Amino acid sequence: MASKYVQVYTDLKNMIESEALKTGQALPAEGELMELYQVSRDTIRKALGILENQGYIQKSRGKVATVAGKKEYVFPFEKLASFKELNAHLNRQTRTEVENLEILSDAGRIKELFGDHAESEVYDLLRVRVIDGERVIMDHDYFKRSIVPNLPLRACRDSVYEYLEKEQGLKIGYATKEIFVRDATEQDRKYLDMGRYDLVIVSKSYTYTSDGILFQYTESRHRPDHFNFVGVAQR
Repeated sequence: MASKYVQVYTDLKNMIESEALKTGQALPAEGELMELYQVSRDTIRKALGILENQGYIQKSRGKVATVAGKKEYVFPFEKLASFKELNAHLNRQTRTEVENLEILSDAGRIKELFGDHAESEVYDLLRVRVIDGERVIMDHDYFKRSIVPNLPLRACRDSVYEYLEKEQGLKIGYATKEIFVRDATEQDRKYLDMGRYDLVIVSKSYTYTSDGILFQYTESRHRPDHFNFVGVAQR
């Protein structure tokens, strides 16, 4: 079970992301939060400290905390969500541009991606995410056709996960993720509005069904200037 401060942090974060608490709105005072959650002042301060560090709230001495306007595009490291879901409660103009959708049957490449000799075909999907008019994310996804036999273009433009779960009945379980920084490549410069930036933030993930079957490999490449990957660690 999560620590009490993590529970408080998670609850307040969800309220901010769902806009139950809106930008500029004051949070209840520490004493009110202590009473509401039946926890100590130290627990409340730990939770608020995490929210402040992640840019969800602003605090100043002698004043209550207020909900901050998000300047960075936050990717929760501990959450498995689609681009559409991440943007659902953000006041941003977004769209997805599909650059490539084809079936890959190169056995060597499939083995390199999935470590699997049994898979004969995978979908090769390349998309660019546009936020407020700028091309800032390039997502390169591969889906095993033994798990995802059909992948329509309309789903790629909207939400692949929504299509798989609601129309195909696929139960998505969990993903392992790795994040690192790399020099920008020619492909990055072709598809992203890199401007003066020479580096990209790369996120690699392997996604599994609820039964523990690997069905997706993704490499996302992000322009670095306004991206913030967040998570909560505890012991």
